[in-house]
Amino acid sequence: MSGKRIALIFVGALLLASCRGGDSAAPQEGAGGIKVDAGVTSEACPEAVDKSKGCIYLGTISDLTEGPFKTLAVPITDAQKAFWKRVNDKGGIGGYEVDVSKYVKDNKYNPQIHNQVYQEIKGNVLALTQTLGSPTTAAILPDMKNTKMVAVPASWTSLWGFEDGVLESGANYCVESMNAVDHGAEKMGVKSVMAVHNAGDYGDDAAAGAKIAAEKRGLTFENVTTTAGQDNQGGAIDAVVSKKPDLVILTTGPTDAAVIIGQAAARGFTGKFIGTSPTWNPGLLKSPAAPAIKALYMQSAPWKSWSTESVGHTALRAALPGVTPNDGYTAGWVWAYPLKAALEKAAANKDLTRAGVLAAVKQLTSVDYEGMLPSGAGNFSASPQEALFRQSTLYKPDDASPTGVTLVEDFFTGSTAKDFKFEKPCYQ
Repeated sequence: MSGKRIALIFVGALLLASCRGGDSAAPQEGAGGIKVDAGVTSEACPEAVDKSKGCIYLGTISDLTEGPFKTLAVPITDAQKAFWKRVNDKGGIGGYEVDVSKYVKDNKYNPQIHNQVYQEIKGNVLALTQTLGSPTTAAILPDMKNTKMVAVPASWTSLWGFEDGVLESGANYCVESMNAVDHGAEKMGVKSVMAVHNAGDYGDDAAAGAKIAAEKRGLTFENVTTTAGQDNQGGAIDAVVSKKPDLVILTTGPTDAAVIIGQAAARGFTGKFIGTSPTWNPGLLKSPAAPAIKALYMQSAPWKSWSTESVGHTALRAALPGVTPNDGYTAGWVWAYPLKAALEKAAANKDLTRAGVLAAVKQLTSVDYEGMLPSGAGNFSASPQEALFRQSTLYKPDDASPTGVTLVEDFFTGSTAKDFKFEKPCYQ
């Protein structure tokens, strides 16, 4: 065989290997005999506690400047930095510390920008500690699968229950809305339900859950899609005021929620609103809509708020002294636990490669959320039906509370969610 032919075969093999591995580096042996590839270095992290340890780089893609969720996203991101600092202060993972500061990108809540900045950092990170938004994350999902990139979503679409590499926490929007409608029917005497929501997985998933619960209970149901932006809510407000539903399940950004609630109330609407979790921000109690919000609004949530007494909540508050309480911090902290568990499992398996982390995820039967979610949460090894977390909470506005809401219903599962067969994403 000629040298030229051997060279061509060698180049072809290299190309094939690079295609198979996506952008991953060839696996190498790292600290303690652990196999590593993309996003893991023998050099210390830039802000290392122990300079003798290597570094695991995790990426963050969030809504940091001008998108509709920036008031949540900035605290989410800051909480995750504090979470991983605590991990490093306690010795890191498998002879490595974790960096979540070097590769932070702003998606402006735009799927195209999200994909663009993901492409910029994906070769330098082992996993994503945050990918904010359902439609934005959907834009990178094919590439994540191809490169075995594990990611923590800052969203709760039911799609994540069917994606092995996405580490969701808490009840999804669909379950959350089922539970909200069940609560409305049982505790508030609701006979008619309207879902007012953004288009895309975020709003459509919540609306699907509301519809499933309303139909199961024989309630009338109306579906109203609205476009993000304060000036775009006229149609939604007209629908609420003219149809007069007993309960509106609201799935928008916080500013749009204030416009809808405030203007509907100003036009005489006296029904109730229950907002899915990203709809709320404590700043709403300082908005012109505050009186209407206090009178008509409840907040559903996938876990309990900032001031709760649990090991995890206490650690969160200790890690972020002096901040203005915001449940964006709570969410960011809770979301990080499954990735920590997956990295610990992968390190124990001596395989901190992308493929190794993905394999470790599939071995997790539960995650220790340090009391921030009930035991049994975080099962990534079971089928979607068996793994689905079906409990959520309900809050009401309260000026005296650090995050503007106080608990009305502790973790509960309504009858709709309890019986629900989870065979595909709810909105499909």
